Amino acid sequence: MAYLANKKNQHESTSAIVKKHKGEWYNHLIELKNTFAPLKTAVVHPVDELSLQGAIDAANEKLIIPILVGPKDKILAAAKAANLDISSYEIISTRHSDEAAEVAVRLVKEGKVEALMKGKIHTEELMKPVLDKETGLRTKRRMSHVFYMEAPNYHKPLFITDAAINILPTLSEKKDITQNAIDLFRILGFGTPKVAIVCATETVNENMKSTLDAAALSKMSERDEITGGIVDGPLAFDNAISMESAHEKNLHSEVAGNADIIVVPDLESGNMLYKEMTFMSGMEAAGIVMGATVPIILTSRGSNDISRKASCAMALVYVRKKEQVLE
Repeated sequence: MAYLANKKNQHESTSAIVKKHKGEWYNHLIELKNTFAPLKTAVVHPVDELSLQGAIDAANEKLIIPILVGPKDKILAAAKAANLDISSYEIISTRHSDEAAEVAVRLVKEGKVEALMKGKIHTEELMKPVLDKETGLRTKRRMSHVFYMEAPNYHKPLFITDAAINILPTLSEKKDITQNAIDLFRILGFGTPKVAIVCATETVNENMKSTLDAAALSKMSERDEITGGIVDGPLAFDNAISMESAHEKNLHSEVAGNADIIVVPDLESGNMLYKEMTFMSGMEAAGIVMGATVPIILTSRGSNDISRKASCAMALVYVRKKEQVLE
């Protein structure tokens, strides 16, 4: 009976969300920003219409104060093509994208900006100076990316990590990836997350390392080596998000069928999952990199305007609420 009641509640919640206007999740993030002062943000190599438009739109929403870092002539050409007036924004001219990334990191180190935002630049190129052991933005924790997904057929927001930074994470790196996502979820004010460590199967298989890692991460959570969330795995993706699937597999778990955070086994699986959800299912996503000294707004070069603004909103709320906690 309890299962049937949970399933009924899940169905009702799902139906309510499906009826909402697309982009409701973005409005929720905007509401969360409250009266926070916008983030001083270095926008790295915004030399195309899409990335420059996203930065200026976020500035118009009072989410960021952009400092445009890149070849000035290309930035001005992009502004002209997009019919944007950027005369009120600071431009720091560089020779190329590599130098733009280096200058942006230096601005963080000098305390002149509070976040980085990706423009038309490859992720690897942007992250190279960020990850530099001597001059970069490292902390004691592994950096990882977190997507906040609009999932209209799911009964609540869904976070996915890591689909952008760590290619084949080790167990210790997965521990940091999991903790980063939990910290973001909690600071955004969503409460205690249920974290699913997903694999191809919900059973431990010694020939499938991801299942061994998932079991270890669950035990780490039980022993407070990972804190702030309820972690379970291995779980297959279907029984992580479907109460019916979890029931059919006879899974007794607080997480199964009700996950808030999906931790994928590697970048390939996470990237394919994210792109399937966005391109095939039409979902929207916001994303930032956690674990650096400042958040990095790392949207896809094909991300639309809503996704870019939502990512800025998420970074803003994260920084300002974290400041409140530290006060």
